[in-house]
Amino acid sequence: MAPERVRIAAHAKLNLFLRILARETSGYHQIETAFALLELADELVVRRTPRGVELDVRGPDLGNPDENLAVRGARAVLDATGHRFGVAIELTKRIPVRAGLGGGSSDAAAALHAVNALAGNAVPRAELVQLAARLGSDVAFFASGAALALGWGRGERLLQVAPPPPMPALVAVPAIGIATPDAYRWWDEMHVTPAPRGAVVLDGPALATWGSVGRLGGNDFELAVFGRHPALRALFERVAATHPYWVRLCGSGSAVAAVYASERVRDDAAMQLGTQHQQLVKTSTRALAAPGPEPHTE
Repeated sequence: MAPERVRIAAHAKLNLFLRILARETSGYHQIETAFALLELADELVVRRTPRGVELDVRGPDLGNPDENLAVRGARAVLDATGHRFGVAIELTKRIPVRAGLGGGSSDAAAALHAVNALAGNAVPRAELVQLAARLGSDVAFFASGAALALGWGRGERLLQVAPPPPMPALVAVPAIGIATPDAYRWWDEMHVTPAPRGAVVLDGPALATWGSVGRLGGNDFELAVFGRHPALRALFERVAATHPYWVRLCGSGSAVAAVYASERVRDDAAMQLGTQHQQLVKTSTRALAAPGPEPHTE
């Protein structure tokens, strides 16, 4: 029998590198990137109801529930399974919003899996990933469950690869938030006629250790976002000065994340940075696939 209530974690992500290749006539962009999960996660508890979709958020105000990606993910599965029941979603937010950590997309993927579990896994996994891609380009990564994946196209075409060992990480979250459409628009303004990118060969060992990951290249959003917000460049430079293995702007921003050799080095970095100008989140990278929904009792 399908459970009546499930709980599922919705993990944050890093982009280990991010290259913007071209702007489509549709307005979307072609990219290549590597997604990696963090232990930092939201939590969803989803239970069956007679009808509809309800959302209760424990955390910051996320705006109109009808526009929330978790609600849209739930409705996508209910549509696919004939609306035999409704759901109530209790969402505990721990991932900072508008920070480039993929919290909304991860919530959407978690809702897809949770509601599908309540429906007895009526939607095949391959179809679930298709539903995820319609909700957002990086929702497909979260729906895949992979701890690390190369992404291309709009970010929805994926190749799962073995992740490097889990390491301590620090996420510096400034007061300012960045909307992804704004970051892409700023990049477009800087690249009216984007130059073709050259050939690239990425071999497996390049993703095997954090030292080699740190040499893969940067994030194409950094130049555009830092140009608009010099304070974010200053934050990036402060974090880079704390001797991490790897440091990047998170997705389109605004958070900056770094990976360290040990918890002691990470904690020293946090003490050096302080919390006067930014929130600091101590977490770690993840080497295991994201767990699926589990039956939950009150």
